Amino acid sequence: MTFADKLRNLREQKGYTQAELAEAAGITTRTLQYYESGKRYPNNLSIAVKLADLLGTTSERLLGEEGGLVLDAHERGGRTAGRELRSLVEGVSALFAGGELTDEDRDAAMRALTTAYWIAKDGAKKYGNKK
Repeated sequence: MTFADKLRNLREQKGYTQAELAEAAGITTRTLQYYESGKRYPNNLSIAVKLADLLGTTSERLLGEEGGLVLDAHERGGRTAGRELRSLVEGVSALFAGGELTDEDRDAAMRALTTAYWIAKDGAKKYGNKK
C-alpha cells in the first residue's frame, strides 16, 4: 500500500475530512490533497510525525518503504555519495533480509535512516542547497 493510500485510508478511518486533518497538522488542504494523490510527500519530518500522531500510527509505518527517503537522497547525491549510499542500502537490505536483527532492531534502523534523511534534507534547504 502506498503512502497516499495509507494516508487516505487512515484519515477516513479516523473520520477526518481533508480540511480537518490538514488544519490539525498545520498544512494546507491542497498540500494534503497532493499527499493523498501521490504527487508529493512531506518535505519535513515534523509534518510526517504530526500526521502519523493524528492518525494513530508512526511516521515509519505511514511513510513505509515508499518514503523514498534513502533512494531519493541517492538520486540527488553526487557520485561518491551515491556509491556510499548504494553500499549502505545493500548492507541494510542484507541485514533486513536474513541478518540476525530483531523486529525492534529493524524498526530502529529504519527510524534512524528516516531521521537522518530528513535532517540532511532540512539542512540542505536551510543552506540553499536544493540538490
